Amino acid sequence: MPNRLSAATSPYLLQHQHNPVDWWEWGPEAFAEARRRDVPVLLSVGYAACHWCHVMAHESFEDDATAAYLNAHYVCVKVDREERPDVDTVYMNATTAMTGQGGWPMTCVLDHEGSPFFAGTYFPDEPKHGMPSFRQVLEGLADAWENRRDEVGRVAANLREHLASDGSVPPAPLGAAEVAAAVRALDGQHDDVRGGFGGAPKFPPSMVAELLRRVSLQGTDESPRARQMLTATVKAMARGGMYDQLAGGFARYSVDDRWVVPHFEKMLYDNAQLLGLYARLGTPLGDRVAAETADWMLAELRTPEGGFASALDADTEGEEGRYYVWTPAQLAEVLGADDAAWAAQVFGVTERGTFEHGSSVLQRRADPEGPGEQRLADVRTVLRAARETRTRPARDDKVVAAWNGLAISSLVDAGSLLRRPDLLDAALDAGRLLAEVHLVEEGGRMRLLRVSRDGVAGRHAAVLEDLGCVAGGFLALAGATADPVWLHRALALLEDALTRFRAEDGGFLDTPADASDLLTRPRDPGDNASPSGLSATVHALLAAHALTGTQRYLDAAHEALGTVAALAVRSPRFAGWSLAAAAVAAPGVPEVAVVGAPGERRDALEREARRLPGAVVAVADPASPVWSAALDGGLALLEGRTPVPGATEAAYLCRGFVCQRPTADPAVLREVFSSL
Repeated sequence: MPNRLSAATSPYLLQHQHNPVDWWEWGPEAFAEARRRDVPVLLSVGYAACHWCHVMAHESFEDDATAAYLNAHYVCVKVDREERPDVDTVYMNATTAMTGQGGWPMTCVLDHEGSPFFAGTYFPDEPKHGMPSFRQVLEGLADAWENRRDEVGRVAANLREHLASDGSVPPAPLGAAEVAAAVRALDGQHDDVRGGFGGAPKFPPSMVAELLRRVSLQGTDESPRARQMLTATVKAMARGGMYDQLAGGFARYSVDDRWVVPHFEKMLYDNAQLLGLYARLGTPLGDRVAAETADWMLAELRTPEGGFASALDADTEGEEGRYYVWTPAQLAEVLGADDAAWAAQVFGVTERGTFEHGSSVLQRRADPEGPGEQRLADVRTVLRAARETRTRPARDDKVVAAWNGLAISSLVDAGSLLRRPDLLDAALDAGRLLAEVHLVEEGGRMRLLRVSRDGVAGRHAAVLEDLGCVAGGFLALAGATADPVWLHRALALLEDALTRFRAEDGGFLDTPADASDLLTRPRDPGDNASPSGLSATVHALLAAHALTGTQRYLDAAHEALGTVAALAVRSPRFAGWSLAAAAVAAPGVPEVAVVGAPGERRDALEREARRLPGAVVAVADPASPVWSAALDGGLALLEGRTPVPGATEAAYLCRGFVCQRPTADPAVLREVFSSL
């Protein structure tokens, strides 16, 4: 019989609806039940594509004896970290404070006020590798609750005091000097042999890579080294096993430092960011990877309602990566002996294997030339068709507002840069879903909801990253279409961020001032796999200023950047998106109005504009009906813009409150930017 989770929006929670554990969703009802029974709360946090979450579920949460003990001694609460990142942040901070490390599944035990007195991650069903069994942990904590309540109270009070500190530091400048210092610090952490930063595991440094791309184009002392690090990293990621060499799209991370073996889950937030990054490179490799990744996103993650699902699972048939890996025998069965031997060499498939059980992850360290190009295309087609007959990874089909905002922004850029109008259409569809399903009226104001599924919004309110990323996506649509409705929606979200999420020092908290169901309001300005709420909001504020000319958006962006300066200087790998904003905010964001009749000449100007570092681009035809609506609707970047004499189009570049003469030549636009 299904438990309470059967009514959840989250696919992760629905995965647990048939557990014998008497799960509750996060909320006051669960804590009220814990008070009534005088038992602690066991909080389990994970997400649908998490491999070890599945392992712990099979070992413990599906076990009748373990479930009976949990139900007798705890109120058990299950949380999807992607649906409630605020809950996840609060208790991940507690977990890292208590254990020195974090990860998922996350297991915390709380008192009736939500204060943790124990925290950990995965626990096995039997003692192994120096870890106690989950049952031993549960019994020890239940005994402490019953017989050492004073000790429990002291630990909880200490953790509560630690969590109450927001970690804020005095604001400091974050400008050109700090960006340069950050790039030099990244130089010391870059793997010059294998690309990327640090050792294993290696995660795609999407935001740091965009920082390096911007610096590489600015003609500073750090530009050549930034270009080297960027080139090495994007090439290594795209050539290795973390990239799906048959269908496109990136896995979550590489478990080794050579980008060979991925953790096979494929997340929207990674691919949304990497799509835009590779499209903006302007190289053959970048164009290919961007096009393939876009095709994969549309084929595998797009929902019937027009949004994008969250992730594909790492596991199929209980094995991680089974869908993706190959043995020489499997290649021969599908391709025949000659093509199989050739494909094994091209893709790095060996008899010994690069993964498990003699299987290999496909890599593509070099491209064959001449006739080999067509042979590779034919082989990929056959292998991909054969792979389609395998059991497919499960899809987490909830639509997360923030990650769809990231997808919209990148699809807008990629649609122009790859000459793919279908990608702009997909961005518009995703924007409409967010506007029609995730934006709701509450108390006379529009409020954003974080998730939806099957076109129905969940009950959880947006956090700051949702407002920042969705506002950024809407502003990208406003620039690409000149439709002011997207501008108005974006500005409403930014006003909400400035009203309910802003801190006294000019920074931002991750939850609104009127949030009431958390122990503390989290504040984490550091970027992780996706932009922090602060950095996403800063980018949106800079774009809003560029499109409207409203000074207070620029002022708010600079104030917020000041609050993350200490982190950016100390740990630039975890502040890449804030640094990417600072890299263009200091000299001035390139603001480009591209006007004229639609066609290849105007499109060429737009493509050149979109490759300028951090450029905000608005495109419109003064002869179209949308022109007056755009001007009346507040798109000030288009005001007074007309084609240059003798041409049907023009690009106007402004930067740092200084505007240059318009041009109809893309090469001149690039030269004008370089001279600023």
